[in-house]
Amino acid sequence: MSSSPTAGSRRTALDALHRGLGATMTDFAGWDMPLRYGSERDEHLAVRTKAGLFDLSHMGEITVSGPGAAALLDHALVGNIGGVKPGRARYTMICREDGGILDDLIVYRLADTEYLVVANASNAQVVLDALVERAAGFDAEVRDDRDAYALLAVQGPESPGVLAALTDADLDGLKYYAGLPGTVAGVPALIARTGYTGEDGFELFVKPEHAVELWQALAKAGEGVGLVPCGLSCRDTLRLEAGMPLYGHELSTGLTPFDAGLGRVVKFEKDGDFVGRTALAAAAERAASAPPRVLVGLVAEGRRVPRAGYQVVADGQVIGEVTSGAPSPTLGRPIAMAYVDATHSAPGTAGVGVDIRGSHEPYEVVALPFYKRQK
Repeated sequence: MSSSPTAGSRRTALDALHRGLGATMTDFAGWDMPLRYGSERDEHLAVRTKAGLFDLSHMGEITVSGPGAAALLDHALVGNIGGVKPGRARYTMICREDGGILDDLIVYRLADTEYLVVANASNAQVVLDALVERAAGFDAEVRDDRDAYALLAVQGPESPGVLAALTDADLDGLKYYAGLPGTVAGVPALIARTGYTGEDGFELFVKPEHAVELWQALAKAGEGVGLVPCGLSCRDTLRLEAGMPLYGHELSTGLTPFDAGLGRVVKFEKDGDFVGRTALAAAAERAASAPPRVLVGLVAEGRRVPRAGYQVVADGQVIGEVTSGAPSPTLGRPIAMAYVDATHSAPGTAGVGVDIRGSHEPYEVVALPFYKRQK
């Protein structure tokens, strides 16, 4: 972590602005990204109570277009993408033939024959390669648009007001998981009501050359309501409180969507075959009868913080493994997500602990998410 550019890392269009704000920078998936600007706790609480401004330009945008675009995506992904109406978005996954998760995605239907697939930064090339390979035989084009977009997000209860001051787009009519083209502070943008924080908010896809002016306009519009710039560190604690999975932690090629408790994203009823269907059908049967492990929430009774990879224990036996852990600014106690044996997965299960450097610290098993905003 440093304030000077990392050799070989990619930089977003906002890089100089972040450094001017004194951000602590870190390498993330080959990008130099702001980790925090000051106190990550303050940034976290600003998003929960006011608003936060994020640079997410490291995310991977892939455009799929053409008469066969819907059919290609229905074949390549586990969701019913052809059923998404123009202007709407869907959370879905791309899996291997054996059912293992390659990545979780958001797919926006921009028009009848045009989709925007947004992949995690660490998996963008893997997703692009898989879509190109799976496009064989379909009347569709797969285009790498990672350099065509910068992505800014404004998240938190004050975010609708901040954005409304800069656009005449119908934000009140913009539903969760929907997107519409509009102009924000004079900048053409795809305005999406999506996010990764558990709060109301918006993600704004713009050309990189417009990123700085848009950031500055959003920052100015948010001055009166406590909007602050936010880094990746608080984004992680926000998504953890909201029970949202992170690839490489709760999701991996070694797990199917059913293992992760996200079998609802797999749509067996859609027309045609799709990659992984047979393996996923078997995984669905296993999950329905006797799931080996279940993703749960853990809340510390003490102050010691669990980290990914720590063992979950009960009665002297290892019953699972922590996938993500951190202090929760909202709950005021350390929390974790973990895969545990099904016999210990019910909320309130007694005798569960986390092995933290040889000491078995007591934890309460709870249902996810830890935090849910008031509508």
